[in-house]
Amino acid sequence: MTDLRFQINDKAIERLPPPENGRYIVRDTELKGFFLVVGARKKTFTIQGDLRGEGKRAATVRVAIGDTSEMSTRAARAVAKEYLAQISRGQHPKGGGRISKATTAAALEAPVVPNIVGITLRAAWERYKISMVRKKRSERTIESYRDHIERIFAGWLDTPLTELGNDPAKVAAKHDAITEENGPYIANGSMRTLRAVYNHARKTNRELPADNPVGSIDWNGETRRDTGMGLADLKGWFLELAAIDNPIRREFHLFTLLSACRPAALKEAKVSHIDLRRRVLHVPKPKGGAERAFDIPLSRQMIMCLMRAIRFGRLMHPIEAREWIFPADSADGHLAEQKEDRKTLSKWGNDLRQTFRTIATPAGVSELDARMLMNHSIPGVNAGYITRHKLLEDHLRTQQQAVSTTIFNALREATSKDEKLVAWLALGATRRTIRRAKDEFAKREVTAPAHKLP
Repeated sequence: MTDLRFQINDKAIERLPPPENGRYIVRDTELKGFFLVVGARKKTFTIQGDLRGEGKRAATVRVAIGDTSEMSTRAARAVAKEYLAQISRGQHPKGGGRISKATTAAALEAPVVPNIVGITLRAAWERYKISMVRKKRSERTIESYRDHIERIFAGWLDTPLTELGNDPAKVAAKHDAITEENGPYIANGSMRTLRAVYNHARKTNRELPADNPVGSIDWNGETRRDTGMGLADLKGWFLELAAIDNPIRREFHLFTLLSACRPAALKEAKVSHIDLRRRVLHVPKPKGGAERAFDIPLSRQMIMCLMRAIRFGRLMHPIEAREWIFPADSADGHLAEQKEDRKTLSKWGNDLRQTFRTIATPAGVSELDARMLMNHSIPGVNAGYITRHKLLEDHLRTQQQAVSTTIFNALREATSKDEKLVAWLALGATRRTIRRAKDEFAKREVTAPAHKLP
């Protein structure tokens, strides 16, 4: 069969027919020297390049990267780039030595083995990223790892992991530098990511030192942030929240407090996730991925909050509101950034999760129930015997209602006397606000500017 030439990708590989006899080659049009060898039983990613020594071409080297059944095209392409870069520097990818005299191609060609010698941080990250997708890690988790590798360790992307493994002092110094420039939490988090990528790379690269170089660092001390509010702080916070002009953002922060849902998951909440018959909001992709999906039981106040968000969304973003509970004018169509100026709103995000957990105690909610409401893991051997959804319909909703009632009781008479809170939370306030907005819009006089003729 005649050799083919096109941009190699996973879908195209699946459609390739077996050869009638022997084998044939598919050359990649995107990366020169990268191609696929298609045989009767398997398809192998391969690279080929010219080794040069003393200014002359020493030999043409062909090296197999791996079987298509074992790795994706994306991962193979990353490894191919690394191999070709080594060959351009006069180094054999499987030998590591620099060519000093002419050698035959047969002597230099390496056997087909899955191990990747001299793998760089960039190539190791590409392979680790594939493994995270296969394990169904959430997009937010993958993005967090990507930020660490491609931003914090940008200067190390083309550094061989062997170099880092043999020089742990270099890694320790990097940790110190990150701590100074980005802070202790980012420094520790980025090093955990580097540790994970290194450990994964060593599974297929046994030449890497067994001791992970991240073990050489002195970890920064980490303490849980104590930023939650007590009952006495809620009135002031509600007044700050009522002053926010955007009603959708206002409801988003309130629901974060009432539900203790992580903001990243709540931003992606859809109208279709609400089940009013069962009075729950389904969270399909919380922290930990789809395997940790759960339902949030809804109190009366939480349902009213969601209904206000939906009504305001239909008015402000009618197209996006068909899908999202908290729509916005963003690329994804939903709220993209929940952060507020601390001078405008003193507490948001995880501050409100801590507040929920703090208020759960005076509300009479047990430690176990609070953990289940917040979708936290339950410690102890007995955790495996608890069936959460059996408690959801009755018991957990009662506990959720207790927290919401305690929060609103802390406001006392403010919800009926303060003008801002009345305009926001009073019965019929949303309907009056929307009607007023429509009337004001109808009264506007739209005049087109006069165009002067040339």
